[in-house]
Amino acid sequence: MMQELSLNVLDVAENSVRAGASLVEITIEEDTAADRLTITITDNGCGMTPEQVERVQDPFFTTRTTRRVGLGVPFFKMAAELTGGGLTIRSQVGKGTAVTAVFGRSSVDRMPLGDMTQTLLTLIGGNPEIDFDYIRILDGRRMEADTRQFRQVLEDIPLNTPQVLSFIGEYLEENTKELLNPPPCEP
Repeated sequence: MMQELSLNVLDVAENSVRAGASLVEITIEEDTAADRLTITITDNGCGMTPEQVERVQDPFFTTRTTRRVGLGVPFFKMAAELTGGGLTIRSQVGKGTAVTAVFGRSSVDRMPLGDMTQTLLTLIGGNPEIDFDYIRILDGRRMEADTRQFRQVLEDIPLNTPQVLSFIGEYLEENTKELLNPPPCEP
């Protein structure tokens, strides 16, 4: 089983890439009062039929030809269920898919979120033609990193250029740190 939730996010987002998505939205929302951590990965890929949605949750089903077993979604589902949460998949053929995993935030069985910056850099660096919108919410405070906005500034410079990836990594780290450790209120 994966040791960090960020690796599950990477796996599900890579499914979105294989489904032909041009936009993948990754939202992580923590609500300390409700003791909930919700991770949603939404794409505009080819979508799935209800039968495919059922099968994708089966650990012995995969559309890949390089291996017989697809464990990403079943492991993500199990990780959520171990914390008292669950996983849902909404999908429509030709429209896209949304995978939502809800976790008991303070559950001893909840894996750490892990390195979301590295997960996003891996996705962006390996798929520079696809847009990724990362939203992180903590108790109503929000940060966002959207490659569509970076593209507007960069014009024709590819997102997987080392300097661009370095900038995006620093942006993510700085904004995540600010979100998780807001400055104290001034009187």
